[in-house]
Amino acid sequence: MDYAEQQKRAMTEAGLNLIAQALSIYDKDLRLAVCNRRFKEMFDLPDRLVQPGARFEDTIRHLVETGEYGEVAEPESFIRARVEQALAFEPHYVERTRANGQVISIEGAPLPQGGWVAVYTDITRTKRVEQLLRARSEELSDQLLAHAEELSATNRKLAATITALEEAKRQLTEIEARTRLTTEMMPAHIAHVDASGHYTYSNRRLSAVLPGRPSDILGMHIRDALGAFAYQRIEPHLQAAYAGKSSVFEFTENHNSRRIRVAFTPDRAGGVYILSMDITEETQARVALQQSRRRALAAQMTSGLAHDFSNLLTIITGMQNKLEKMDLPEPAAELVAGTQAAVRRGARLLNRIADITGRRTLRPRATDLHMLLQDLKLIATPTLPRGVGLSVLDHTPDVTLLLDAGMLQDALLNLILNARDACGTSGLITVSAHCVGRTWVEISVGDTGPGFSPEALNSALDPFFTTKGGEGSGLGLPMVYDMVKLAGGDLQIGNTPTGAQVTLRLPYREAPVADGGIALLVEDSPELREGFRDMLMELGYSVIEAETVDEAVALAADLDDIRLVLSDIRLRGDATGIDLKRRIETPDRPCILMTSLPQDDPLFISAQATGAVLRKPFTTADLSALIRPEAAA
Repeated sequence: MDYAEQQKRAMTEAGLNLIAQALSIYDKDLRLAVCNRRFKEMFDLPDRLVQPGARFEDTIRHLVETGEYGEVAEPESFIRARVEQALAFEPHYVERTRANGQVISIEGAPLPQGGWVAVYTDITRTKRVEQLLRARSEELSDQLLAHAEELSATNRKLAATITALEEAKRQLTEIEARTRLTTEMMPAHIAHVDASGHYTYSNRRLSAVLPGRPSDILGMHIRDALGAFAYQRIEPHLQAAYAGKSSVFEFTENHNSRRIRVAFTPDRAGGVYILSMDITEETQARVALQQSRRRALAAQMTSGLAHDFSNLLTIITGMQNKLEKMDLPEPAAELVAGTQAAVRRGARLLNRIADITGRRTLRPRATDLHMLLQDLKLIATPTLPRGVGLSVLDHTPDVTLLLDAGMLQDALLNLILNARDACGTSGLITVSAHCVGRTWVEISVGDTGPGFSPEALNSALDPFFTTKGGEGSGLGLPMVYDMVKLAGGDLQIGNTPTGAQVTLRLPYREAPVADGGIALLVEDSPELREGFRDMLMELGYSVIEAETVDEAVALAADLDDIRLVLSDIRLRGDATGIDLKRRIETPDRPCILMTSLPQDDPLFISAQATGAVLRKPFTTADLSALIRPEAAA
């Protein structure tokens, strides 16, 4: 039903509800086409009998069973007679006294298309007046009769006014209900506080934005609803709003370390309107995009220099090889060997620069973090001196996460080797992992060495900064930082009472579950759909297809048993696969995105912030690698 038809139907319904009489229209099959609210109220009908399509026979049976017609000797015969009378479609007018003493008139008329319309009018008061007038007509003067008629007309106008007001009230109630439903469906908390700081309105979404806080907060003070930590962050902005200044700001809540954006808008009565939303994923995407742009700029600046420097090293190497073959005195041979060692170190440095500025791509896969940490200990332990121990404390939940296992393991190994160098011949290295709610995965590497110097705390993440002299390149920690930022996370360095500590914080992303069933494939290219369909079927799915976000949303609404969604990011229409994921993804229905966009495209980076993204072209194995292996087996 389009908008115009909805408006027309709403206007028709409002008009019928303004009528003081009860009204019903049944079609030629004696099924209800339309009725007004007065029809339901007059006969106290249940909702099922005032819905379009309700059978006239069922309505009569309900009225018989509820005593509308008083005692009925043979109910089925009575009902059958009423139905046959209705099927005759003959005009009729009757007056009937109901079991409750009310007198009603029933006027029925057939319709040209078949069926009939009936109008039910409460004439109880009219009958009483008529009886009274008949009993005392010879005592009443013409003036009194005129006054009675005037009073009767006034009462009718008053009744019509009351009916109109009731209908207006009903429509306002419906509008309020629709408005509340709309605000409650929004992924944001919308609220209003009065001049004293107490909530006068809330769409009950506070707990979705601030985990652990209540949703039913009407009448509560904002300080009690938000908690001490969050209130301390927003109080200066709230006071500014009370003073008439609008503001938009962000803060990190302390429960799951989610990033929250808040907007305060003063009203004209001393209160404040509040809009707050969780922008954790947006922040992660922004961090990844910034890092991608920094890397692109660094690559642009260094590529030319690296090319020229590489040529110079090649020339130097060739000249030193010629000198090495000459009959030189021993001091000169040592100088040649030293020069060659410096050239090799320069070549290694060039390779590291290429690694940190090149097109490194995160390739998240379904990863068992428990297994990754166990393997890390097996790999790292042989590289440590006998007096240096390695402890791995794994406090992560038993879930499969989307992580780039290779890059993460390389980063942790790098940190362990740095910690080894800090410890010397004895000490302890501790790797500790835990999850911060369902927002972050935190992995820290600490040691019992001397800790970071003040200079190192300020410069450790700068490329080429090293405290190892000629033994270090100064690119180890920057590469770890680069990996974390590409994932949309963060890295912190600091000292503990026992030594140095580096903490990696990565976005928490659970891997999709593959348990067969129906997969929804959303791709606007028929040729590509065919290949992706075959992949999904190979993984054991039945496949349904859509070309646009709107089609996909409609299918997801109709089919509850869709178990997986595979969607392109760019689709026909304005909406993207990212929009689709936010609209239909649930814990039981994961959405995997795919694209051929370049890795530095903002849309690609935004998609990565919501989970893994498959780069086209990909194989069935690539798709399968994103799914929890224990579920796919």
